Amino acid sequence: MKRSDITQGPGQQLYVKAKQLIPGGTQLLSKRPEMFLPDQWPSYYSKAQGCFVWGLDGKKYCEVSSSGIGACLLGYADPDVNEAVKRAVDQGNMATLNAPQEVELAELLCDIHPWAGMVRYARTGGESVAVAVRIARAYTGKDKVVICGYHGWSDWYIAANLSADGALDGHLLPGLEPNGVPRPLAGTTLTFRYNQIEQLEALVAEHGDSLGVIVMEPFRNDEPKGGFLEKVREIATKNNLVLIFDEVSSGWRYNFGGIHLQLGVEPDIAVFAKSISNGFPMAAIIGRGDVMQAAQKSFISSTYWTEAIGPTAALTTIKKMREVSVADHIARVGTLVQEGWRKIAEKHGLKIKIEGRPALTHFTLDCGEQSQALHTLFTQEMLDRDYLANVAFYGTYAHIPQIIDKYLLALDEAFGVLSNAIKTNDVKKRLRGPVAHTGFSRLT
Repeated sequence: MKRSDITQGPGQQLYVKAKQLIPGGTQLLSKRPEMFLPDQWPSYYSKAQGCFVWGLDGKKYCEVSSSGIGACLLGYADPDVNEAVKRAVDQGNMATLNAPQEVELAELLCDIHPWAGMVRYARTGGESVAVAVRIARAYTGKDKVVICGYHGWSDWYIAANLSADGALDGHLLPGLEPNGVPRPLAGTTLTFRYNQIEQLEALVAEHGDSLGVIVMEPFRNDEPKGGFLEKVREIATKNNLVLIFDEVSSGWRYNFGGIHLQLGVEPDIAVFAKSISNGFPMAAIIGRGDVMQAAQKSFISSTYWTEAIGPTAALTTIKKMREVSVADHIARVGTLVQEGWRKIAEKHGLKIKIEGRPALTHFTLDCGEQSQALHTLFTQEMLDRDYLANVAFYGTYAHIPQIIDKYLLALDEAFGVLSNAIKTNDVKKRLRGPVAHTGFSRLT
């Protein structure tokens, strides 16, 4: 099929309309169709349940991709969570009085994380990290923050790119422009790289008098080496810095609670969102009591942080994750996926690199300058086989071994097509649309 022969379905047609009405087309960069399969990705859903998604045309797909960008560890529309949320809706999710679920959830979170003594809430990952930074700055009375990892869209974070071109490159999304971020924020956010403790030491030596906060992901793709996290903790304690662990992506996926519990290093504040409530908006900022009390020295307040659906969903999700050992299940199916990628790539002579733990993993195919085109062709071939798939796998409780077995059969066929395309040197010619975007790329 030639590119000119593509017949756009209702999802693609709606996305064309959306780009005329919504700057950037979507609210989340990671959901842009151009990040997956330009001109062909279904773009919108009419129903999602378990690990299956239905397009606007009613076509059913099995998703072996980002699973709601990591938000649904139990799978889409989990019946237990939905039932609890429906009760909260029927009882009234908002009132002048406060929702008692807030207190129950705070007790549960502090029980799971004994080092923490108090909790505040928000509803999204980016804003919850911003809340944590505000509290930490209020506690220390110092402005400068040093970061390691990806922490959202807020001014305090993107300000790193006011200081030096590409300061955030390598922090997952190269090319983030600081347009709209006030220039006076330049120099307030500094960066260091994971497992590069000497970079943090140098920043502390240079900015120690004005540095008050360290914000980092305790884990992303690489394992901490040489006591890296312990050394970060030691530096924070020695220099009276508030250490914030951003567990928006890592929390609950690798183990019950935050991965810092497994890694054995306690922060002063930890932030959870995404999978804490299985797709319903909710975020929690937990921390040491003395640090968290600093929230009262600042103004941190929002109406919809007080509705009942978020805490209700979080309570139900957390209790179910503990009951059915979700993290163990996801590790098992993720291992099946990684082993399948490796064996099938070897079968077809594809050079593959697999990164991350089984619970959150991705692969890259080494084909030189054609690598991204090859990844795009993979998504196209899998979509033809009724799979929403790219190079990433965010496992869920709904991904049972039988589903993974069928996925690997389709992957075997797709990898065979890729191998043949490499041999005939016509990877791009086989694409029915443009090559997928990488990183941040502005839509035109």
